[in-house]
Amino acid sequence: MSLTDTPDTGTTRAALPSPTGRRATRATRARSWAPYLFISPFYVLFLLFMVVPITIGAFLSMTSWAGVGNPEWVGLDNYARLFDDPSFYTALFNTAVFTVGTMCVVLPLSLMIALALNARGLRFRDFFRTVFFLPVVVSPIVVALVFGLFFDQQFGLVNGLTQATLGSPGIAWLTSPFWAKAVVIILVLWRWTGYLTMFFLAGLQNVAHELHEAAQIDGAGPIRGFWSVTLPQLRPVTAFIGVTVLVSTAQIFEEPFLLTQGGPGEATMSVAQFIYRAAFQRQELGYASAAGVVMFVVVFALGRIAIRVFGAGENR
Repeated sequence: MSLTDTPDTGTTRAALPSPTGRRATRATRARSWAPYLFISPFYVLFLLFMVVPITIGAFLSMTSWAGVGNPEWVGLDNYARLFDDPSFYTALFNTAVFTVGTMCVVLPLSLMIALALNARGLRFRDFFRTVFFLPVVVSPIVVALVFGLFFDQQFGLVNGLTQATLGSPGIAWLTSPFWAKAVVIILVLWRWTGYLTMFFLAGLQNVAHELHEAAQIDGAGPIRGFWSVTLPQLRPVTAFIGVTVLVSTAQIFEEPFLLTQGGPGEATMSVAQFIYRAAFQRQELGYASAAGVVMFVVVFALGRIAIRVFGAGENR
């Protein structure tokens, strides 16, 4: 072949991708990345508001820092001091009392109210729903002030009623360690029972009437129908409410802080309030971070146990 001959370009054209093929490749890549693009906001927010704060808190828990200046590395000293602090164990005990007391009452109480609201022929159903949901939207500060007036030892409405009807002396509701815990639990129940009732009510309305009719044909009465039909159908809702109440009450702060400021003494101080006192009253942010890490581990473990016990997320 001479130098002037034209080379055979058929093979070259076949080896190089055409513009149409390149555009198709880019479109395929774009389609493959599209799902990740749509779910990326969740992961970005999770990283910014969960992973980063937890990492910074874990780092600060091993330092001594007052909020200004450079943190001083102290290793595990904060944890050693924390597990030797009687106030921390008092806060753990108080939080456990609030959690157990709330869960033992709010679950059956909200379910019974939901059953009453779901009864056939009930008039003014929407009105009662609004009344029970109202405490959720009321400001916690207002609620704490009203409860403080109700349970005041000298001029409170509760003591006034008990003295007028029973002739009993007034109870030191907010200055007695036992009764102060009881009032905090009552406040929590008053605020959140109506809110949880709405979940149970939604679950009851999703129970098929055919199941109740089949149970009645088999001879089941109202009580037997409740245990055999209604309650099993409410298992997912009960699991959600149980886990939510457990995790939320384990982090309780507003109610004891606004009502009793953790008093008398430390009788109603929760773990969250213990962290608040260490961080913002004593400016021991490293020590408070150590307590926060321990609280995170405990709440996470309790949440996992509750998920396993209640069967949340399981299809049965």
